[in-house]
Amino acid sequence: MQPDYWRRLLAEVITTALLVFFGAGSFMAALSVDNGHLTYAGVGIISFAFALIVALNIYIFGPVSGAQFNPAVTISLAVVRRFPWRDVPLYIIAQAIGAVIGGLIACEVFGPDKAITLNISGGTQVQPGFTAIQAALAEFIGTFLLLLTIMATVIDKRAPQGWAGFLIGLEVGCEVMVIGPISNGSINPARTLGPYVATSIFGGTTPWDEYWIYLAGPILGAIAGCAVYEFVAQPARD
Repeated sequence: MQPDYWRRLLAEVITTALLVFFGAGSFMAALSVDNGHLTYAGVGIISFAFALIVALNIYIFGPVSGAQFNPAVTISLAVVRRFPWRDVPLYIIAQAIGAVIGGLIACEVFGPDKAITLNISGGTQVQPGFTAIQAALAEFIGTFLLLLTIMATVIDKRAPQGWAGFLIGLEVGCEVMVIGPISNGSINPARTLGPYVATSIFGGTTPWDEYWIYLAGPILGAIAGCAVYEFVAQPARD
């Protein structure tokens, strides 16, 4: 394996860890302030935090690994032949490792006792009043828009240069504001996995029976987003 390839994998570990710590961590911070209660204004702050960390990750590590930090992104780009399948397994492993690291650090920083007592480990779950199908559909739509944005700003060579991180960050903030009250707005299997594992390690209760929502919704939505953009916009191939 080439030395540069290890740098790419390390970049995926770092970006996913940062996403979980600052993204899911903003969720923990909002709940800590209000003793376990979250207002819609708090959702706005969380969406802003996600937008910022996504944009920063892309600008800092995009030139190294592509800054995917999302298994749904990696798989969908491979499906439409925009990313080599041979790199998919190691990218996903790196993203999973980074997510768990980020989740463990977040629990340790905010305090595992508080995280478990208030159930604010930053994990995602179906919110009261909504069904699993509604949450899965919300995750599908959110990730569909994410991949449309990635295809339009990163993959399509007709896109203006320098805007990708900013616009992808805004997209993530937008989807959190809309689907956050339904499914917590994960659109990333790794973002959900990290807090789940961290919570389990620290002895908390984790809704593993809902994890399929955060696998199926994002992965299928991402593939659909890539396929629709390829069919409708028909970006050129190198």
